[in-house]
Amino acid sequence: MEPISETSLVTPAEIIRVEGVDLGYGGHALLQDLCFSVYSGEIITILGGSGCGKSTLLKALVGLLPVMKGRVVVGGEDITDQDPETLTRARRKMGVLFQSGALLGSLTLAENVALPLREFSTLPAEFIDAVVGFKLNQVHLTNYDHYMPAELSGGMRKRAGLARAMVADPEILFFDEPTAGLDPITAAEMDQLILQLNASLGTTMVVVTHELTSILAISHRSIMLDRERHGIVAIGAPRVLQTESTDPLVQAFFKRQPGVIG
Repeated sequence: MEPISETSLVTPAEIIRVEGVDLGYGGHALLQDLCFSVYSGEIITILGGSGCGKSTLLKALVGLLPVMKGRVVVGGEDITDQDPETLTRARRKMGVLFQSGALLGSLTLAENVALPLREFSTLPAEFIDAVVGFKLNQVHLTNYDHYMPAELSGGMRKRAGLARAMVADPEILFFDEPTAGLDPITAAEMDQLILQLNASLGTTMVVVTHELTSILAISHRSIMLDRERHGIVAIGAPRVLQTESTDPLVQAFFKRQPGVIG
């Protein structure tokens, strides 16, 4: 991996640590010897060509995929051994926005957002309703609480999914392609919302994306993966990677050069 200088970033605490990790399926390692840290309050993007392992890495970070080798610590919890109690503690510190929003079509927007609190807490209904209203306001969906998911646009469904991911005030938010399928204006609005929430809440954010505009707009740092090299090819501030890296794969990605990245 090519060493890249980075812009200064306040890093008060390490919140995710990945040490010498191999990931894959059926005994075949797709990614090898992954080593990196994520720090409290930063927005880090995971990027690379199709099939490079971005979603595989995300699954490992949220405890859905066991590692083949190495160690993963999230929110101070070592989830490497997939111990159910440890995973439960770790997941209480996480919120996940899935690519489609993953709303339940039979529930209203408010019911979807409230679901984690109703299922996994003993909070009174009145308090949950107040929290749901506050979270919907944070994602600019006030007065849409009674709508069904089918009545919402794609961007609104993603924001509703984000409200649900945020409802328990997690320390870490994970995003799987948050701007995929959105028009340029709606995608820019999602990027702006991510930045606003990060600035106001200080929540650590890990974003899987291949959208170059979003990467440059929201990232403090980026982790670039490559399928052929089976791992990380660069880590750094994206504009520094764009202008200073001499790695042909990094340059191809940031300059949109076809035929280099698989």
